[in-house]
Amino acid sequence: MRRALVLLTATCVAACTSGPDYAGPPEVAATAATRGTFVRADDPSFAAGPGIARWWETLNDAALTHLVDEALTASPSIEAAQARIREARAKLEQGRANLLPTASATGMYVHARLPGSSLGALAGGDSSDSGEGEASSGSSSALNFYNVGANVSWEPDLFGGKRRGVEAARDTLDQRYADLADAQVSLSAQVAQSYVNLRDVEERARLNARSSELQRRALDLSRQRLAAGTASGLQVERLRAELASTDAQNVPLTAQITIYKDALAVLTGRAPGELDAMLEASAPVPLPPASVPIADPATLIAHRPDVRSAERALAASTANIGVKKAQALPGIKFSGILGLGGTEPGDVLDPGNLAALLMPQLSWPVLDFGRSRSAVREAEAQRDGAQAQYRQSVLAALQDAEDSLARFGATRRQLAQLTGAEQSAARAAGLNRQRFAAGTSSLIDQLDVERQQLSAAIAVAQARAQLTIDYIAVQKALGLGWSDERGQQPAR
Repeated sequence: MRRALVLLTATCVAACTSGPDYAGPPEVAATAATRGTFVRADDPSFAAGPGIARWWETLNDAALTHLVDEALTASPSIEAAQARIREARAKLEQGRANLLPTASATGMYVHARLPGSSLGALAGGDSSDSGEGEASSGSSSALNFYNVGANVSWEPDLFGGKRRGVEAARDTLDQRYADLADAQVSLSAQVAQSYVNLRDVEERARLNARSSELQRRALDLSRQRLAAGTASGLQVERLRAELASTDAQNVPLTAQITIYKDALAVLTGRAPGELDAMLEASAPVPLPPASVPIADPATLIAHRPDVRSAERALAASTANIGVKKAQALPGIKFSGILGLGGTEPGDVLDPGNLAALLMPQLSWPVLDFGRSRSAVREAEAQRDGAQAQYRQSVLAALQDAEDSLARFGATRRQLAQLTGAEQSAARAAGLNRQRFAAGTSSLIDQLDVERQQLSAAIAVAQARAQLTIDYIAVQKALGLGWSDERGQQPAR
């Protein structure tokens, strides 16, 4: 009967857990989550379906793939996120260990000389006059005590405060995994953007150099015509100013090439300049695939790492309310001492000198002048703040996705229009070339037409690079590009 009562009491205690249970995140943007599609996903290149985790491989650029993979392995930002995971895991292990009893081995030797006391005789010590100074103050007693044993303590989790602490630590660990995934998403996008910008600047520098060459030839012809009296000085000065302006544009482009190379080096955990040899050869700007798979808003909310991080932070703050409430309730702690000892060194080896002491201790902060209530209100306010932050994260993620989809669609349409303009400029150059061959058009007119064609090509190159940048932004907004150490990955 007694055993049954003990079991029943333990069961009741185990079931008593302070604080609110976490019921999941609040519903945010319910219409968007149930609609099934994004509002701005009206471009024909968008296709319904799960996104691709390693989306950078769809750009079909081996150098880019190598750089992203290296960054995900060696970047300091990834290493810092992994260190925070290890820290959170250690805190979780500490919380679980706090649920169990603790024991420590002890060894002790005590020597005391107490004037005017009879402890020495009681403990087998000696009493003596030790000199003229001690004689003036009376007799003294010496005490020697040796002990070897163990101290054991256990504080039962009566109201679940420690269990809530474990729950909060586990939620924090999940949050740190989500933070790592978010760092992977941001890093892969940064590497890809820097690489595309590098290739874009290289292409613009090449086209600018060709434009300078055409302008230089036109200026030389104008000078010849000025010397022959068939051109004005105004025309020469205008061409000279245009050439100087084009040459000036090449100066910052050269600097930007260096800047993007250094950015890629740092993103991959290297010092500036260490990737110069690898990136020395120019390459075209990688283009996105013709069909871009995108998921739905509900999938975005469930899988985007920064949203998951905010949700786990909300769960942890909810569990922390229980921790604070339990601290305001009664607690009991059992302490015990078990050891061998006596007044002689050999007593620590004699089993007959076994001593045991059990000390239960009850504590209850009945008078703390509102500290406990204030701590609970603080935890509740933190929970409310985490809930608001979660709502903000969901709304920001949806806005980010919708805006990136809108930009990608607009840039794609703009590229189509600029490509048509470039084709028209190419046809015009071809027609004028026929006129020049027939002698009905001058060489300077032909150079001017070719320069216009080149300007159209530069505009197309810029739009093509912007399309890839917008494609990268879409993948980042959809929360793609991550995989954590526990093997949790988005659908491929």
